[in-house]
Amino acid sequence: MAFKVFIDANILLDFTLQRTHYSEAKKLIELVINDEIQAYISPAIVHIVGYWLTKSYGAKKAKEILLTLLIDIKVIDINHSVSINALHSKINDIEDALQYYCALHHKLDYFITRDGQLKKEGIPALPVYGLSEFLKMKSL
Repeated sequence: MAFKVFIDANILLDFTLQRTHYSEAKKLIELVINDEIQAYISPAIVHIVGYWLTKSYGAKKAKEILLTLLIDIKVIDINHSVSINALHSKINDIEDALQYYCALHHKLDYFITRDGQLKKEGIPALPVYGLSEFLKMKSL
């Protein structure tokens, strides 16, 4: 059974904008495309990535890229009570709290991010990995 992972916005931005960590992000996306892992994002991630893609490529190309990503990456969301729990959590960054609790609510296996602070604030029920850490663990 494939791992179910939440992919943070910066990883998708690294991939779509070919930023510094592009090669690692590409490896992760290849795992998704090859059905080795199941990937999930929230509507907020679509919004964040869409904003930066539109600034870089224009709206038409941004939509094409997002639609291509969403062939293999599923969008999940949370309800009111989960949002309240996220805001009551020890995670200070509101966006991170909502993303993390979205993944937790959907019982995903891992949360993948480049946010070092979130790694410190996660709980054992949903481990937070950096992208390179996850790729190393996945290759074992």
